[in-house]
Amino acid sequence: MTYTMPRPSITRSSASPWRQTKSAVMTASLVLALVVAVVPLVLIILYVISKGWASVNAPGWFTADIPIFSRAVGPGMGPAITGTLMITGAATAMAVPLGVLGGIYLNEYSAASRYGNVIRFFADVMTGVPSIVMGLFVYVIWVLSFGLSAFAGALALGCLMLPIVIRTSEEMLKLVPRELRESAYALGGRKAGTIVRVVLPAAAPGIISGALLAVARAAGETAPLLFTIGFVNQANSDLLHDPNTALSTQIFKNAISVFPGQVSRAWGAALTLIGIVFVFTILSRIASSFLSRKHQS
Repeated sequence: MTYTMPRPSITRSSASPWRQTKSAVMTASLVLALVVAVVPLVLIILYVISKGWASVNAPGWFTADIPIFSRAVGPGMGPAITGTLMITGAATAMAVPLGVLGGIYLNEYSAASRYGNVIRFFADVMTGVPSIVMGLFVYVIWVLSFGLSAFAGALALGCLMLPIVIRTSEEMLKLVPRELRESAYALGGRKAGTIVRVVLPAAAPGIISGALLAVARAAGETAPLLFTIGFVNQANSDLLHDPNTALSTQIFKNAISVFPGQVSRAWGAALTLIGIVFVFTILSRIASSFLSRKHQS
């Protein structure tokens, strides 16, 4: 008579009861942490929608000028929306390419060199610099000489975005397998060509996410813009000259008022800013997913 060992079931876990208990506890803890993080966010968004929807839904909110009189009730946030898009776009155009190039340099050319460590150290330091300090810095080096302008605000926001993009790009490039680089080198590719055609496409989804994080932070900053762009009630399409305005500064100015018209415009501007960030988040996710599928194919 022969004895046959029972075969382990593929539908039943072979882990010990203690490990199964730990796994269940950790899963429950992660779900609880997710709920704790998401519920306040959802409540805040719903509250902003309830307060600002009436203003955003009013005719002329996205196109009309900001009322000159503080006590005026009614819509008009077109100049702030235009200024936000223009200032954030200029800051992104300056910070993202430089940040990606900085991440490439740190990871691909000077990963362990002394100069690379110095750049990495200052990027980490800049990440923790208060935004108001960056605004004062740009005020001293630019505004005192050339005056208030949207470009000055873009410089301040770009300085805040740059270290985030540098460190994110470097970390994403580190995740690209070395085998991809070696395969490209074996086929006769040069270092620069390998980075452009192989490494960057593989790291593009993560780099886009990091750039989006930097853009979201810059779009909501107020303190740097108070010293660099000023306040206006009409749209100014000139990036280099004359004061401008943005949604964040309008929120700051109107939220501290006692007049109902200004308070309602502050809630509407907050909801509009959330909507802009949300739209750009969706667009970046679509671009990231497209690049990821293209790279895998």
